[in-house]
Amino acid sequence: MGKKILSVLLLCVLAASALAGCGGSGGKDSAEGSVYFLNFKPEQDEAWQKLADAYTKETGVDVTVVTAASGEYETTLMSEMGKDGAPTLFQVNGPVGLANWKDYCLDLSGSDIYGQLVSDDYALIEGESVYGVAYLIESYGLITNTKLLKKAGYSLSDIQSFDDLKDVAEDISARSDKLGFTAFTSAGMDASSDWRFKTHLANLPLYFEYKEEGVTSSAAVKGTYLDNYRAIFDLYINNATCDGKELAAKTGDDSRNEFLAQEAVFFQNGSWEYNDLSEELGDDALAMLPIYIGAGNESEQGLCTGTENYWCVNSQADQADIDATLAFINWCVSSDTGTKAMANDMGFIIPFQNAVETPNVFVRQDAENLAAGKVPVAWSFSTMPSEEWKNGVGSALTAYAADPTDANWEAVTAAFVGGWADEYDLANRE
Repeated sequence: MGKKILSVLLLCVLAASALAGCGGSGGKDSAEGSVYFLNFKPEQDEAWQKLADAYTKETGVDVTVVTAASGEYETTLMSEMGKDGAPTLFQVNGPVGLANWKDYCLDLSGSDIYGQLVSDDYALIEGESVYGVAYLIESYGLITNTKLLKKAGYSLSDIQSFDDLKDVAEDISARSDKLGFTAFTSAGMDASSDWRFKTHLANLPLYFEYKEEGVTSSAAVKGTYLDNYRAIFDLYINNATCDGKELAAKTGDDSRNEFLAQEAVFFQNGSWEYNDLSEELGDDALAMLPIYIGAGNESEQGLCTGTENYWCVNSQADQADIDATLAFINWCVSSDTGTKAMANDMGFIIPFQNAVETPNVFVRQDAENLAAGKVPVAWSFSTMPSEEWKNGVGSALTAYAADPTDANWEAVTAAFVGGWADEYDLANRE
């Protein structure tokens, strides 16, 4: 959706809401101030609810946390911003998301939380204005059950490239009946799961193309590494717990549960899965491998590490609510209670001065990779032109998974390359 169209729609809805009733946040006395956080991450909902309760008990300030369903954040944000008592705290995924929501983002340049940030690399800055701050850094890759890998006769050191991964995965798959497990969990293309492939996996060919072109964003892409994208997706769907025709209905929970039930060695996901997996399997059974696609210098490739989680404070909220929100997020990243909750309960590494070291083994592994000179794969997907572009790629991938023909892959290519140009034009149309 173009920036001007989005702004007009929101202004119309907000104007209608203002005519229908009084403003403010949740109908409370505006002098009190309160916080409404629209959370992006369903897997951390329980931890955020607990942290919000702890803050309210400590300060008396009401904090409401509402968590959007997986894959529905932008739609939910659009809806909630048009209501009386809109979120006072929300997030954007980077420069593209900021372009849509900048009119609702408070300048944080003089705020306490911006002062806590360890580097401007973790802020969305335009000119002298700071419109968002990243509140966590995460990694994703191939989560690996090291015990199953060992049972199959391999170790992590045996997998240093796409060719290695292919050899190991296909061997495990060929012996799955005897082993009692296969290589990959289901590459579910249900809305709760497809982001792993239309966004996170799609990041790899995008990252390597950007690297080759010497850019960090682009109005158009060539699809230089789409053959590599196809190769890794083929590996997933041909050596998995189910047939490709079943993937349209497979959910994120299905994939996670297959991994927890030890039905597969590899599970493409991120460091945010740590708490659930560790509780069931134990730290000694867990590791994360880079997603190799046969591009770049694989001997030096690290995990995909970055963020698409930038906090923004709603500049249209009542001043008392703005002040309450700024105080809350600063407390989250500077207090003993807040920093421990974000490290231990949420498994986050946060880019702020008072960060607590997390027990998350995937985060620790990323740190080890960096120390060993491995180069992390940047989160280039934050430059994807729109959610519609992702949906187009996801729909084409789903059709390909059910019938992996050359013709169906051409549809993926068309969605990736042609769809990019179309959506970029729409998003940037004046």
